[in-house]
Amino acid sequence: MNNRLILWRRNRKCARSRWGKLDDEAMGQLKLLTTKYCLSLMVGELQLLNNRWYVTHAGLLGIAQRKKCFGIRTMAMKSLSDPTARRWVFKATVFKSSSSMGFVGYGDADPSNTSSLVRGAEMRVAETRAVNRALRKAYAIGLCSAEELGSQPSSIPPPREGKAVHPPNGNGSTNGQPRLRDKLCLLIRKYELDPNLVKRYAADFCGTESLRDAGRDLVEAFVSTVTEEAAKDRTALICKLNSYSQPQEVTL
Repeated sequence: MNNRLILWRRNRKCARSRWGKLDDEAMGQLKLLTTKYCLSLMVGELQLLNNRWYVTHAGLLGIAQRKKCFGIRTMAMKSLSDPTARRWVFKATVFKSSSSMGFVGYGDADPSNTSSLVRGAEMRVAETRAVNRALRKAYAIGLCSAEELGSQPSSIPPPREGKAVHPPNGNGSTNGQPRLRDKLCLLIRKYELDPNLVKRYAADFCGTESLRDAGRDLVEAFVSTVTEEAAKDRTALICKLNSYSQPQEVTL
């Protein structure tokens, strides 16, 4: 029997034992991720959060190993980091082969965008996020990684009937509050940010081709992160945005 089919059956059984009967969309995505990337639920390479699948650091490293990744280089961005505030920014470069020019990803972490469970380990979280983003670029993985989330939402699937749900892309308003994109536009104007660079940062943060393709939870997390970064250190945010002014990855 095909190894990917065996893995799919194991993942399906594992998912049902953990979360019961999932909807067709969630199971369809799980099957795709299993057969395309050989990711395993049993060894923690995938996580289900708010009925959405996220790849984990272990899953990305597994993909890199299976693809015979040549190497990964990381370095702390000292000019953007502030150890006294426990704020760290890392740059990671993934080399798919000995002739690869590298695929670059950036990751940041500080007490405002990490879980209290990893308090004091912000430097390691920033490096992990940078590596995850570089790996996702290198191997064309549009799925966001769990470690890139500011905090992990519930792993319990949301109710499907009789409950109001947020629009998946964050376009709608809730209880009269401004839409997320309206908040982002106001933020761009207030701090005089380059909207095109903000869009690129958003796509990288959310792990999607564009901001409109991202789920509301990721859009909300991005808006919150940029708001905090702009208020705390606009100069550092500008430097980060400028890193998106030129494409960092090269397809060979």
